[in-house]
Amino acid sequence: MHFVICDIETTGGSPKSSKITEIAMYKHDGVNFIDEFVTLVNPDMPIPEFIVRLTGISDKMVEDAPRFYEIGKKIIEFSENCVFVAHNVGFDYGIVRHEFKSLGYDYRRPHLCTVRASRYILPGHDSYSLGKLTRSLGIELKGRHRAGGDAHATALLFEMLFAKSEKNLMTFMQEDLNPKSLHPNLDLEALEEIPNKTGIYKFFDDANRLIYIGKSKHIRKRIDQHLKNTKTKKGIEMMTEICRIEFELTGSELIALLYESNLIKKHKPIYNRTLRKNLFPYGLFYFEDSNGYLHLYIDKTDKKLETPITTFTSKADGVSYLTYQCDKLNLCQKLCGLYKTENACFGYQIKNCQGACIQEEKPETYNLRVQSLINQLTFDDSNFYIVENGRERNEKCIILIENGSYRGYGFVPFYVMKHNNKTWKNHIDFMQEDRDARTILNYFLRKNPEINIVHY
Repeated sequence: MHFVICDIETTGGSPKSSKITEIAMYKHDGVNFIDEFVTLVNPDMPIPEFIVRLTGISDKMVEDAPRFYEIGKKIIEFSENCVFVAHNVGFDYGIVRHEFKSLGYDYRRPHLCTVRASRYILPGHDSYSLGKLTRSLGIELKGRHRAGGDAHATALLFEMLFAKSEKNLMTFMQEDLNPKSLHPNLDLEALEEIPNKTGIYKFFDDANRLIYIGKSKHIRKRIDQHLKNTKTKKGIEMMTEICRIEFELTGSELIALLYESNLIKKHKPIYNRTLRKNLFPYGLFYFEDSNGYLHLYIDKTDKKLETPITTFTSKADGVSYLTYQCDKLNLCQKLCGLYKTENACFGYQIKNCQGACIQEEKPETYNLRVQSLINQLTFDDSNFYIVENGRERNEKCIILIENGSYRGYGFVPFYVMKHNNKTWKNHIDFMQEDRDARTILNYFLRKNPEINIVHY
């Protein structure tokens, strides 16, 4: 397997509007350099002054350089049957693809990011920017912010990653979508316009039926995973049926969770039913025994009619959390279902339990500590807003809890947020609380204790 380690310099701006001013490609087999291709490129547009100061590449320097269409064939041939490698490959590969797209050619190569690979294979560095990372690793970088220098340093970094763990490095290689395995009417160009931000997405079939609803902090990446899913029969079946994709940004992961849950119940898409997996299969429950002591325990949520105090993604997660709270609040391991015994629990023996297990501590005092945990995890009769980042920089999103019940969410401009929170409710899209919404909120608040809560 061969690799082409690439770096480009551009006129700046967005991938759609920026043009390449210099490109460098080093062909590599993981151990040795094989070939190189470096050239300035005439972008057919003025180079902004701040880019000139950054790269040193001026309009005069590229005046007699080839246009991209003149080197396009060379780039295709040079990178044929190679993996496209770059430091922050999404940028370089995206720009190169866009340049080819403007020429009517669909340039696709397997690609690999040395930033992501370095974070995993070489953990512990303060920064993974090319300049700082190579300096800390003793890799010489000649000609910073020039394609040749940056690409050469990236190639040396790639060598190091390859030598340290070729197997792990290859796990970061990504393939583009294969149009032949997808529905022929799926618009791949529209797919490329989907941002990699937090939100929900919807899949429709060729009869315009909504077949699946999902959410993610990185919706573009998650959609790509669906469209490459060849691991399960249902996944392959759904992948070939997707004819159209819609998405909505939410800014907040919590709103994405709540919105997805609401939409699934409303529309009942076929693949949400066939592929649905309980995100929170275990919960924390409690009961009072005949002696008046409150017991806490972890159990499966689908076995219970009552709403859990909070939920967990696995039994191990629940046991770990309850064990931590048991130690923190001096609760009884036996009464928390963590230590099976007919006598005193182990915590009593090491003086962490005050003896509720053998009725040495009165239920009135013991239950106060249990109830404090329950109160911390629930919000009965409380009135507050959860405030998170919005879809754009000039807004916030808010989730309304009124009298302990989830009422809905909304997006509020900054200038409104600065005023009295009595007006915030005008921006709320009201929802009906259900068990799923309560479960999601309890879980999210427990997992994010630093979340911004505004009481009213």
